[in-house]
Amino acid sequence: MKGYTAILDPDTSAKAIGKEIPISPKFACEVCNMVRGLKINDAIKILEGIVSLKIPVPLKRYNKRVSHKQGVGPGRYPKKTALAILNVIKGVSANAEYKGFNVDSMVIQTISAARGKVTSGHMPRAHGRATQWNQETVNLEVIAKEVK
Repeated sequence: MKGYTAILDPDTSAKAIGKEIPISPKFACEVCNMVRGLKINDAIKILEGIVSLKIPVPLKRYNKRVSHKQGVGPGRYPKKTALAILNVIKGVSANAEYKGFNVDSMVIQTISAARGKVTSGHMPRAHGRATQWNQETVNLEVIAKEVK
């Protein structure tokens, strides 16, 4: 991942990137879809609700054999993913505050999760064998725009 995928006016937007975060790419896409288009403060509240296991994330894909949650349908509580995305969104909020924007009026314009490098590993098994046990990573990109 070289840079940002979207180009917005730097006078009205703030951005942040998280590179090679060791979280699930599938859950990262679902959480990104959930908070896209929200105000920064609302997104932070939702992500903190996911971490405290109060708000489930609806799964649109990869939802076979996933139990239904009240009012959501098939869903889960990806705590590790929500914490990682929360840190990047807090970074956008800090960048916007540094630039002199009103954080209460900032909306998440672009949020995307792309697969990063795979850290290879193995798990020892019986009789001197080993099983491949790789760690997937995610590159997160968040751009927030000031709305009047």
